[in-house]
Amino acid sequence: MQMNTNLISRVTNHFEESISTKQKSKDVLTADLAKAIEMMFQCVNSGAKILACGNGGSAADAQHFAAELVGRFERERKELGAIALTTDSSILTAVGNDYGYDEIFSKQVSALGKTGDVLLAISTSGNSKNVIKAIEVAKTKGIKVIALTGKDGGAMAKLMGPEDLNLCVPADRTARIQETHLLILHCLCDGIDYLLLG
Repeated sequence: MQMNTNLISRVTNHFEESISTKQKSKDVLTADLAKAIEMMFQCVNSGAKILACGNGGSAADAQHFAAELVGRFERERKELGAIALTTDSSILTAVGNDYGYDEIFSKQVSALGKTGDVLLAISTSGNSKNVIKAIEVAKTKGIKVIALTGKDGGAMAKLMGPEDLNLCVPADRTARIQETHLLILHCLCDGIDYLLLG
């Protein structure tokens, strides 16, 4: 079979662009990522929990992260408190139907969140209305926010207080932002395990 050089070139481009995005992210995000690890460690080690939310691929990331904490990442350890607010279809459809899609996460933060918890708010654009509303409710309850965004951080960047962190991937392309978000989530998981287990 003859190789399609156009496809090879496109695939190569994806790899190179992904590597470049991760290199740029390493240069600008590592210090804040270390702070985020410490914030999350203090949260789960004290018996509080991390609430995670996002839409589409970011919903999958929220679920992936919660699974790594409740189950395990790479080493056996105690179970850690994390809830993906993207998974309960009855809550999502009831709230979406009765109040609107913009409320699907904020209602859960209001019901489940407590001071000492952390909200992991994921949006590649930083402009997801339902994630923004979740942040707004979290701030009224004394819940710290760690945002995973991209581009310029969007509206979410403007909501961050001094106790919050916005881990904004320096890229415009959604696929590159999402790939880097996954790496960031694995760094968070690894860092929490390191602080717990050494």
